[in-house]
Amino acid sequence: MYRNPAPTVDIIIELCDRAHRPIVLIERHNEPFGWAIPGGFVDYGESVEFAAKREAEEETGLQVELIEQLLVYSDPERDPRQHTLSIVFLATAIGEPKAGDDAKNLGVFEPWQIPEISHKLCFDHDHILRDYFKYRNYGIRPRLGIR
Repeated sequence: MYRNPAPTVDIIIELCDRAHRPIVLIERHNEPFGWAIPGGFVDYGESVEFAAKREAEEETGLQVELIEQLLVYSDPERDPRQHTLSIVFLATAIGEPKAGDDAKNLGVFEPWQIPEISHKLCFDHDHILRDYFKYRNYGIRPRLGIR
């Protein structure tokens, strides 16, 4: 029997109706506990784009517009539960997010607040957010991390 990584999506949601375009993070209700970029597993029979929109709505209550893909993150150690790969999307939304699905809590964070919680982020989301801010602020695309 073959073992393959499980495909997941993560969605960096910028609230474009607010100054500084803060991003939405969720506090996970299930293990691993901590703060995370909204996202989840791609279901059989759905595209990654559909999964991203579905997961964003389930976890934040927001209808998002997917803007672009940032990168695919696939380090076998990125998720302590199993080997996953994540297609990370940049998205925008308007409105008031509300914690749902497996989100225990939800927060809207200005860019300068992220370092304060980086030690509480799950998975490799601190790495993903560093890449995102370099791209957003300086136009520097993340480099592929082949090991």
